[in-house]
Amino acid sequence: MGSDEERNPKPRGIDQRLARRAEKSAERLARKADHPGLGVGKRAGLLAGVAGLGAVGTVAGVSAARSFGQRSGVEDVYQREDFGLLDADRGCVVTTPDGIPLVVREVGPTTAPLTVVFAHGFCLQMGSFHFQRAALASRWGDQVRMVFYDQRGHGQSSAAPVDTYTVDQLGKDLETVLQVMVPRGPVVLVGHSMGGMTVLSHARQFPEHYGSRIVGAALISSAAEGLSRSPLGEILQNPALEAVRFAARYAPKLVHRTRGAARSVIRPILRAASYGDDHMSPSVVAFSEKMIHDTPIATLVEFLHALEVHDESAALPVLARIPTLIACGDHDVLTPMVHSEEMAAVLPNSELLIVPGAGHLVQLEQPELINDALVALVERATPSKLVAFARRLKDRNRG
Repeated sequence: MGSDEERNPKPRGIDQRLARRAEKSAERLARKADHPGLGVGKRAGLLAGVAGLGAVGTVAGVSAARSFGQRSGVEDVYQREDFGLLDADRGCVVTTPDGIPLVVREVGPTTAPLTVVFAHGFCLQMGSFHFQRAALASRWGDQVRMVFYDQRGHGQSSAAPVDTYTVDQLGKDLETVLQVMVPRGPVVLVGHSMGGMTVLSHARQFPEHYGSRIVGAALISSAAEGLSRSPLGEILQNPALEAVRFAARYAPKLVHRTRGAARSVIRPILRAASYGDDHMSPSVVAFSEKMIHDTPIATLVEFLHALEVHDESAALPVLARIPTLIACGDHDVLTPMVHSEEMAAVLPNSELLIVPGAGHLVQLEQPELINDALVALVERATPSKLVAFARRLKDRNRG
């Protein structure tokens, strides 16, 4: 048998830095829990995470190093890709009824006969639909306007009180975006991950729009119920996350100081689950990892809890009124494809797309397949308009 050091090698490089950060954060939590003015319940919550933070830093660092190592030497076909494409599009700010500014971007004429609204996922930004924005603008031309926005607490949109970081509130935010950006005309909704849950929440709360204003919907890598059945459910039980959640509510300054260690609990899992293919473009990987890294820690821990407890299954009969696309990678461990299969089974007008080998960020990993499926969804949702559009294109090409 080898020595203890051989069996349990000390972390090096990035691993070692994360381990030290976790240890320091655990010490801060312990000191905070010792404060005489802290109630017994809150003290217990903070202490629960001390040991967890000390341990997960090393594990997270090792995972991160392996993740980077596996992708080294991969040909980068997107090395020159401009991932800031959406930043150059028309922008505005939509303010929610509770005063939270949401940053919105749009592509295409405001007079387009159809609008497609995109809602991004957990720890991401509107840029996670980069390849959809890049390709579909030319495919749809002036017949479709695309609207993208950053969810509250994400990207360029403002932070909000942590008690509003719920799937229910995200559905209300989507309604505000629709009222301001698309006050009239047919709409197709596209949601990825938590964005799909946003669409479901909206359908439950505003069912009168479905079959009239809302003519189609896509749920990509999403789920109608909480994620306790997925591997992410085990991560959600980590005492370190609960400790940080306590601190987010009762000691926000402490959360700011310990954000590195708290992120080390969940970021490696999100990164490892993002793609099913280890040969992904390093530029695409870096792009998505930056979005995860830039997510505020309060947003991360509060929405993580919201994803665990949400239940929007009551929205499925509402979505049954319209054509839907249900898409998922078969290597998705965050929202395993069983969730997509279950939704498709109760939606008679749905198309189920299972993408072989893809992980959670299927719209970045296999954009052509998702783009084709979205084009097909729009054709099913608005056949007369698209048929007329195709006829005009043919006439134009003949001329």
